[in-house]
Amino acid sequence: VLFLLIFAIMLRPNLDTVPAFYKRYVEHVKDFDMIHILEHSNRQMVALARSIPEEKGVYRYAHEKWSIKELLCHMMDAERIFGYRALRFARNDGTPLEGFEENDYAPEANAHGRSIQQLADEMERLRKSTIDLFMSFTPVMLSRKGTANNTEISVLNLGYIIPGHETHHRLILQERYLIR
Repeated sequence: VLFLLIFAIMLRPNLDTVPAFYKRYVEHVKDFDMIHILEHSNRQMVALARSIPEEKGVYRYAHEKWSIKELLCHMMDAERIFGYRALRFARNDGTPLEGFEENDYAPEANAHGRSIQQLADEMERLRKSTIDLFMSFTPVMLSRKGTANNTEISVLNLGYIIPGHETHHRLILQERYLIR
């Protein structure tokens, strides 16, 4: 087990193998070991979410953009989907997986039926589960690839896309929603 943990820590994403669309996310976290950045990015995100006043949860920085609560739900939806893809590919399931339409998910997430604190607590629990999942993968499992949304991707890259996607949206939340 210690060998597997050390091996996972030593791995870094190869940006040449990260699908183009996801490189902007992985760029945020590429210099960290996967488990550390999964933990660190979530601590930052949960702390930020817990600092947002409840009345600000419905705020949108532009009419067609998601509210803060919808953005938090989108981040969790994406993490669940990326984690599911990693699980399928790590288990050597070669079935091509469909993509998902994030804009169709947002209005169905019951974002406004929950408090920001509830969403922050859920984000924290979800990440703990995601970390447990990635800690269970062997080096062979981390190297496996599958196809999702007509794009080949490795389990390791998914392990970096999750915190990279979270970091991307945390920065948007700070820059466009909370600085006013």
